[in-house]
Amino acid sequence: MTPRELLLAEAAKAILIKDGPYGTAIQAEKLDEAAYRGETGLERDQKGNNDLVNLTQPQVIRKICDSYIAAGARVLATNTFNANRISQADYGAEHLVAEINRSAAQIIRAACDEATAKDGLPRFVVGAVGPTNKTLSLSPDVNDPGFREVDFDLVKDVYREQSRALAEGGADYILIETVFDTLNCKAAVMAVKELERELGRELPLMLSMTLTDLSGRNLSGHTVEAFWHSVRHARPITIGLNCSFGASQLRPHVRLLSGIADCLLMAYPNAGLPNELGEYDELPETTATLVHEWAEAGQVNVLGGCCGNTPAHIAAIAKAVAGLPARAIPVQVPMTRLAGLEPFVMAA
Repeated sequence: MTPRELLLAEAAKAILIKDGPYGTAIQAEKLDEAAYRGETGLERDQKGNNDLVNLTQPQVIRKICDSYIAAGARVLATNTFNANRISQADYGAEHLVAEINRSAAQIIRAACDEATAKDGLPRFVVGAVGPTNKTLSLSPDVNDPGFREVDFDLVKDVYREQSRALAEGGADYILIETVFDTLNCKAAVMAVKELERELGRELPLMLSMTLTDLSGRNLSGHTVEAFWHSVRHARPITIGLNCSFGASQLRPHVRLLSGIADCLLMAYPNAGLPNELGEYDELPETTATLVHEWAEAGQVNVLGGCCGNTPAHIAAIAKAVAGLPARAIPVQVPMTRLAGLEPFVMAA
């Protein structure tokens, strides 16, 4: 089976469980700056550079991955949210991007292969690609609306470099996650499509949008339906939502997307909303109860957690949806579906 065929086959049997975030778990390890930097020789302060930990403390990443596997996760993403040339420039670590991504994928690949060898359950190694800290759609200068810090070709090349290294390390899928700018996402999609031609094989895409307000738009202004219309041509194997809000706030948007997307739906919300100190107080049982409603309504195929979630949250989610049937992918009537900031459907 190809990676696409295998994921579709397993997702037809049950709701699959995705892992949770790495940042919180890495912080819990209380690494000092020297542990972050390791033997890299980097001159800037590396404290907080969670992606670099793939190189300098791989055993920490493996421990976290194993904890999510033990919790029931079968969709395991790499710890590479900021492992791109643009984001790593803040740490002076741009030259290590390929090495970071290869190492990250190798760690998850080894953990998944070992677990599958024990119980026979297929697991899915997903290369995670974050949005970078730049935006193609908006100007950072309010006095110059036409100004951009980066252009489309640069962002595409950055994503292609990262995706190639993830594939070399053993990732079978590329997850373009926390999409706040649809144009950044399109650059990533083009990068992966070019890479597929170079490699001579498919790297199925997973796309996940993040909302910036409760009206259901991302930062570049697209509604959930307009975003879907903008990226459907890429034939993603999953589409969904992550980050920004907890399950309560995402409920109507998951319901909407579930009814229009003719691919798998993956949702991994935050563990509620952060408190005054920026910490997440939502208990695993609360998160599990909320996403259980989505599963019971037949709205999801893959469930996991974003900011604030822990292995305990993932275990509670897995337990809450065990035995529930996966969402049936709807068959859409062929129509011309376009989008500005709002969706536009041209009637036949």
